[in-house]
Amino acid sequence: MTWLVYALLSAVFAGATAVLAKIGVEGVPSNLATAIRTSIVLVFAWVIVSASQQLSDVKSLRAKTVVFLALSGVATGISWLAYFKALRLAPASRVAPIDKLSLPVSIVLAVLVLGEPVSWRLAAGVGLMVVGAVLTIGA
Repeated sequence: MTWLVYALLSAVFAGATAVLAKIGVEGVPSNLATAIRTSIVLVFAWVIVSASQQLSDVKSLRAKTVVFLALSGVATGISWLAYFKALRLAPASRVAPIDKLSLPVSIVLAVLVLGEPVSWRLAAGVGLMVVGAVLTIGA
């Protein structure tokens, strides 16, 4: 499969996450809901690693890789805790679009940190997404 297929699958399952999480977080403290979800993700990820026979690759990880993956994990954890708290407090149809403002944040960081280029089409598309997300706040 191409990167685009994986990206589309990511979008579909991320979209489903909002609805499933909103239902699952009812009557449960948001931090507990996040811990349960994270435990499932952890087990699922290690099963996939094991099934794809990648466990032996752990030995070849560099310290820099581990540090940045750990920092990414911390950022993910904070994001998920905030996301589940937001879902406890507001409708998924409002929370999910605001959560997707991570796209412009990612692009700005990619430009500043990784030196990735930005075309006018990308900038315009992201601008429209920001406008769309902002419009959902008052919907």
